[in-house]
Amino acid sequence: MGLVTVGELKPTFTGKRGFRLNSSIRHASEWPISDVSSDLTVQVGSSSFCLHKFPLVSRSGKIRKLLTDSKTSSISLPSVPGGAEAFELAAKFCYGINIEINLLNVAKLRCASHYLEMTEEFSEENLAIKTEHFFKETILPSISNSILALHHCEALVPVSEDLNLVNRLVIAIANNACKEQLTSGLLKLDYTFSGANIEPETPLDWWGKSLAVLNLDFFQIVVSAVKSKGLRQDVISKILISYTNKSLQGLIIRDPKLDKERVIDLESKKKQRMIVETIVRLLPTQGRRSSVPMAFLSSLLKMVIATSSGSCRSELERRIGLQLDQAILEDVLIPTNLNGNNNTMYDTDSILRIFSIFLNLDEEDDDEEQDQHHRNRFGDETEMIYDFDSPKQSSILKVSKLMDNYLAEIALDPNLTTSKFIALAELLPDHARIISDGLYRAVDIYLKVHPNIKDSERYRLCKTIDSQKLSQEACSHAAQNERLPVQMAVQVLYFEQIRLRNAMSSSIGSTQFLFSGNCHQFPQRAGSGAGSGAISPRDNYASVRRENRELKLEVARMRMRLTDLEKDHISIKQELVKSNPGTKLFKSFAKKISKLNSLFSFSSLKPSLSAKASTDSRFLFQRKRRHSVS
Repeated sequence: MGLVTVGELKPTFTGKRGFRLNSSIRHASEWPISDVSSDLTVQVGSSSFCLHKFPLVSRSGKIRKLLTDSKTSSISLPSVPGGAEAFELAAKFCYGINIEINLLNVAKLRCASHYLEMTEEFSEENLAIKTEHFFKETILPSISNSILALHHCEALVPVSEDLNLVNRLVIAIANNACKEQLTSGLLKLDYTFSGANIEPETPLDWWGKSLAVLNLDFFQIVVSAVKSKGLRQDVISKILISYTNKSLQGLIIRDPKLDKERVIDLESKKKQRMIVETIVRLLPTQGRRSSVPMAFLSSLLKMVIATSSGSCRSELERRIGLQLDQAILEDVLIPTNLNGNNNTMYDTDSILRIFSIFLNLDEEDDDEEQDQHHRNRFGDETEMIYDFDSPKQSSILKVSKLMDNYLAEIALDPNLTTSKFIALAELLPDHARIISDGLYRAVDIYLKVHPNIKDSERYRLCKTIDSQKLSQEACSHAAQNERLPVQMAVQVLYFEQIRLRNAMSSSIGSTQFLFSGNCHQFPQRAGSGAGSGAISPRDNYASVRRENRELKLEVARMRMRLTDLEKDHISIKQELVKSNPGTKLFKSFAKKISKLNSLFSFSSLKPSLSAKASTDSRFLFQRKRRHSVS
């Protein structure tokens, strides 16, 4: 804090009542001067000050100009920056009274001294030079002090802008923020070289939080300045989040079920709309891996929809779509506008556009990969394999799981139409879902909540499910699910039968291959002199023989059961011809699916067969080893 002390004033009034100020400094307790009657009344707004001409004229050029006529006894100063409070401090300074210049009053004293023309032209060490010195020494070097002074400049516009105070404070904030970023970067580098993985934490009095005191216009100016100076995007995101949380307290709509009983005045809604639109414009540049958290983008979109602001809605949907793989279910559960015509719980149209943006981005990546493949078509053929562990495919799988969870949640809405549900279910491409259990669960919930939909709509719903991608548990549930159409249950059983047949064919083929060709090659590899420590899949011949001997016994059992299943399949077709399949048909499905389940149970093998197979395998392996050694 700086203290300004005014020395003794030597000139005296000459007239009927002259007086001289004491050589000692007067203090605020002695204000106003009472030993000499006043000869000037100054009107500042609604306040009047009874003062003396000479102290004011000796330091203020503006008052000197107004008192060219010696007979003037009253003047009006309606536009003093800072009002009556600032003028009183300036008048005390003129009288030689000690005033304190601090962070709270320096801005208005600087503007008031400019308005009253209290410069060096009229008196040495005048108020203008005192406040300017305080600005340079105390305000500008500190980010927090600059922000506080800038906040006080909001009520002093346009004088603060004419004095270039606002611009100087904004530049100081931007420069000091970048210096602090460089310092923190060097500190983080020290942590890295020292081997410590702990990053320096953000201090509780971080300057970015104090920006919340600024009004929207000044905040926008400061953020634009720090962005142009190169402040990191993650820091800018933190600043925007902090400002949004503090400036929208009491205005953010969170629970759509409670908002029906809550009335938000138009002024508050207008303020919220302006803040959100400004924040969206100030967001950092968007990329596939943005520094803006998905939860923050989702909250902004929810507020935009609640306030019926359409100017930045498409921009938020685009940003969310570009990083949709980072979203969770809560991020995409966007309530509808309560004042709109839509009576559903959630805004499915917005989600449809968001998922479409992500899928279009995926198609663009496919085109780029295809071009890259054409350029490198003489490369390794293994690069053409569709990698399910790649980041791209991993993102698609996350989005497909998110879609299935979203469908299961909105299926509980009794007002959701079948066409919207089907449009969302059919949006993802076939390769996005490795397994369709999540989609089946969502469809089953929708059918349970909407039991009175038409048979044609029920069939269209079930058509979105790929029966070949259902797990064994889902197939068992679908075969006994009375809410599904009969065609769906039959289709599930049919693909399950094909799956079993393919499994047996591959098992038989692998067994014949092992017993025909590989048995003659293994003794040569064993006697080749290779070290036993070099283990490869083909060297584990003994374990393969044991497993395949057991598998051979199981395949024989499966063949016998497959014959029974084919007979059952013929009987199912005959039952479908009947007019009323009803409950008997579903009971038959349950019996058939139980037989399907038993085919996958390897634990039903008799111990004697397993033991015999193991003994024969071990004996055969020893005999081959003896033959190879000889």
